[in-house]
Amino acid sequence: MRNRHYRALAVAALIWPAAATAQTPPTPPPPACTSAEHRAFDFWVGEWDVFPNGSDTQVATSSIEAMFGGCAIRETWKPRSGGGGGSFSIYDRERRQWRQAWVDSSGTRVDFGGGVADGKMVLTGLWPNVVGQGQDALIRMTYSRADDGSVRQHGEQSTDHGLTWATSFDFIYRQRTSGEK
Repeated sequence: MRNRHYRALAVAALIWPAAATAQTPPTPPPPACTSAEHRAFDFWVGEWDVFPNGSDTQVATSSIEAMFGGCAIRETWKPRSGGGGGSFSIYDRERRQWRQAWVDSSGTRVDFGGGVADGKMVLTGLWPNVVGQGQDALIRMTYSRADDGSVRQHGEQSTDHGLTWATSFDFIYRQRTSGEK
């Protein structure tokens, strides 16, 4: 009798969790990177020809692609002259801000942080030796989408810890028209 009682308990222990699970299906996790915050930089994704603002002389191409289910944006910057570079950008949930890591052909790495301000993506980081050897500067990049679909990347630098800013570059990204990658 005692063995039957233990067997019945063992069978009940095996069946009960399965029955409870069958009655209450698990809730699937929400998609990882589908929030408005994660999509805030999608306007930059594309194949681009890059020009100084106000000029028709192309200085670079840039491939910007969403990766890993939309959780990251990868940039590949190819200037017409000089070395290239690239970046990974993500929305960091814990910090509630966008983060970008830039690396270029000189071996420089710059970490930027920021987010959307007045409908524009604004990222700021300390760039070592950008002004000259031993002369670092804050770099602030503001990305904005124009009505024609182009994207402006306005770069400013500050050598006084953000008290004053001067334009260091000003690019217009236009949708690529050639088959070049």
